[in-house]
Amino acid sequence: MYRDGKIYLGISDDGNKTPVEMYLNMCNRHGLIAGASGTGKTITMKVMAESFSDAGVPVFLCDVKGDVSGLAMPGAQSESMEKRIDKFGIRDTFSYKGYPVCFWDIYQEKGHPVRATISDMGPELLARILDLTPAQEGVLNIVFRIADDKGLVLVDLKDLRAVLNYVSEHKSEFMLTYGSVAPQSIGGILRALLPLESQGGDLFFGEPALDIFDWIRTDADGKGMVNILDSVKLVQNPSLYASFLLWMMAELFERLPEAGDMDKPKLVFFFDEAHMLFSGAPKVLVQKIEQVVKLIRSKGVGIYFVTQSPSDIPDSVLAQLSNRVQHALRAYTPAEQKAVKVAAQSFRANSSFKTEDVIMNLGVGHALTSFLDESGVPGIVQQTSVICPQSLMAPVDEALRTRLMGSDGMSRYDASVDNWSAYEELSGQAEEEQKKAELEAERAQLEKEKAAFAKQKEKEAAAAQKQKEKEEELARKKKEREEEAARRKKEKEEEEARKKKEKAAERRKAQIERTLISTGGQILKRGLLKTLFK
Repeated sequence: MYRDGKIYLGISDDGNKTPVEMYLNMCNRHGLIAGASGTGKTITMKVMAESFSDAGVPVFLCDVKGDVSGLAMPGAQSESMEKRIDKFGIRDTFSYKGYPVCFWDIYQEKGHPVRATISDMGPELLARILDLTPAQEGVLNIVFRIADDKGLVLVDLKDLRAVLNYVSEHKSEFMLTYGSVAPQSIGGILRALLPLESQGGDLFFGEPALDIFDWIRTDADGKGMVNILDSVKLVQNPSLYASFLLWMMAELFERLPEAGDMDKPKLVFFFDEAHMLFSGAPKVLVQKIEQVVKLIRSKGVGIYFVTQSPSDIPDSVLAQLSNRVQHALRAYTPAEQKAVKVAAQSFRANSSFKTEDVIMNLGVGHALTSFLDESGVPGIVQQTSVICPQSLMAPVDEALRTRLMGSDGMSRYDASVDNWSAYEELSGQAEEEQKKAELEAERAQLEKEKAAFAKQKEKEAAAAQKQKEKEEELARKKKEREEEAARRKKEKEEEEARKKKEKAAERRKAQIERTLISTGGQILKRGLLKTLFK
């Protein structure tokens, strides 16, 4: 509950019912809400979130259990609630009411999408999230530099993959300008992207990218917007969770101007179940959180970790958490007993009780508290009864969630936009190169077919010439045979004519001879007769 420039958290349990309050101008000094399961941490977080909203301070909550969405609805009246209202003496100021809530969800199931671009993340953070080797990180820096120089916009994971493949294919062209790019490093980066992609990285990296200032809003009544990120599924995917947190903290740190000391924070973050944030988290994430916690106070941002034990928080971060609420701790093991002792020693001692003993005997809704006073001095630890929330303690139904999402002014993030970026650019180049290659292939094929056609023509011409020569040879031989036959026939005819002539001559000779013989005989006969008869 917010009143008189202070956050009213409850009353002291010392019998005096002294109001326990946080000074609003000290709330950007960060804080811790700790305690065992079921001791009231979430209720305390909701009370604080409501108070900040009433004070006009926007709030961001990572809802890892799915139980804080009830901030959007007025609380339900009950006998126990009425008794608590009377106990705290707030009957005149308390009212059941809901708060302006905006739901977000990286997986786009229970809230507006939260997106960032690969360029926003940058090579350094991305290399640390992917746990790349120094050589791989160097190659990733080269890839980002080439993308910048070539005007290739890196928006989502397919853009990054496309540029990685492009650089790998043209590594010889880039070697003299940017340095050597080993295929093994490219392969290592591509392998490292697989877990991030399978955890939902394809949903987180894209457009429209979230404008961090959309979390720093107030409603028409001046109440700070309560931004609730559904993280039930997100915390089960550490690579994506780390990516989101690193991006968010880098965005806040880089984009928010220095503000110095302010009357109230610009924005307050609550990280519920913070042990999930630090347990097994990448070292780079822890380092970034340490850096942001130390430096972001001057930008007007308060960060509050909600966890089971202070020992869940690294000492370097814990030392920056000045506003503390410690609910009950249980100590059944030596390690737990040590944690209780450490938690007790972190408070400024109260001479009225032994802090270590009280921590283990606190009831539900009771806590040890210590806040900075108006001058920034840590207050003495005191036992406190925490007031009840004014909003609903149970989750809201899905119908109300959907209705609120339709009226919070953030619907522009709902539909993803796949603008022209590196993937499309390189795909276009690849298509052009493919078309060019296809044209070259077609041209080569045409040349080949042309050469084959010419060769075939030559072959056919040679065959035709050979056939012609063969036909001419056959014609010549036929002619020679015909001439030979004609010559032989002529010779035969001539021979026959000669023989016939010879025969005729022989016959004439014979006839002449016969005639001669006959004539000679007669002559001889006449001569003889003449002789005889002289």
